Amino acid sequence: MFATTDPNARPPGATSLRALPQSRASELTSRDRALRACSCEASDRPPIWFMRQAGRCLPEYRLLRARHSFLDLVRTPDLAAEVTLQPIWRFQFDAAILFSDILVVPEAMGQGYRFRDQGGVEMDFAIRTRADIARITPDQLEERLEYVSQAISKARLWLLRTALIGFSGSPWTLANFMLEGGSSTRPVRALELMEAAPDAFEALLEKLTVAVIRFLRLQIAAGVDAIQIFDSHAGILSQGAYKFGSGRWTKRVLEELQSPVPVIVFAKGARDWPTLFNLGQQVLSLDQGVDLNAFRALAPESMALQGNFSPEMLLHLSPRELRIKTTSLLNTMAGRPGYIFNLGHGVPPTTPLENLRAVVDTVRHFNLP
Repeated sequence: MFATTDPNARPPGATSLRALPQSRASELTSRDRALRACSCEASDRPPIWFMRQAGRCLPEYRLLRARHSFLDLVRTPDLAAEVTLQPIWRFQFDAAILFSDILVVPEAMGQGYRFRDQGGVEMDFAIRTRADIARITPDQLEERLEYVSQAISKARLWLLRTALIGFSGSPWTLANFMLEGGSSTRPVRALELMEAAPDAFEALLEKLTVAVIRFLRLQIAAGVDAIQIFDSHAGILSQGAYKFGSGRWTKRVLEELQSPVPVIVFAKGARDWPTLFNLGQQVLSLDQGVDLNAFRALAPESMALQGNFSPEMLLHLSPRELRIKTTSLLNTMAGRPGYIFNLGHGVPPTTPLENLRAVVDTVRHFNLP
């Protein structure tokens, strides 16, 4: 079922992207390319996939959404697998990311969610008291999220040569949704709880850490090739507060998980590099606010880097301009093994398909100097 080429077999003497023999390069599958990049191993070109590539701007996704609610797509394994595969069929990305939602974890713990008519997410209730924290539990998480396992298994059947990425929200990011009672343009309740009632904050984050570990284990057992932890609310924390509020919980997840597959951490807006470099992940995904040219010299050479291409450029530049910007970023990273081309956040839903195609084709045909 999986690609026969061993993605972990480093060619003798291969220490950079330029070192891979041409005969070996011709054998690489997309899955090989993605996994080699995660390990900072030699490859013929950087792999490419996009956050939120499944759905949103694809017409085939919108056809499904005309017949099914978002939650139905997430909870129905056949449909979730189909949406996972749609961008692979259209664009031949090197990796697929499972179509799901980070809020399936709170839901499995007893705090359901739904989408507001005016946009955004609403939880069934907001956590306001210690009793609310006591009532949520990860005890039935695997049973309640069996549909996620099934979706992975179904998508895996089609992805013989393409990597499959599973994911979870970080404990900190999940806590923000749960305490706010849904999505918010200015979330403050997690910060307030952390400062005013640290024991209650610890109790909530302890439960979420256990839940995230169990959810990631479920996905690994079902067959994902890598996992990504989305710490989308990391930027709420000051640089000094990131380690206590979020970083230490993500570090706990990775320490206890002992993942047999590569782990990617995306901490949007966080700039506490000493903490971020020592969480235990193989790949650090960067938002578009980072100066990648300067950052590549700062990051450990053993850590792969992902992302940084601005999603806004997909909306506002022409295909020709996007090819120029893409090539510039690729040239910036050309001498560093272990770079995965991705965005600094998700694909905007109104992105023109020809713009996506321009970026994908530029990466796929990029010639290393």
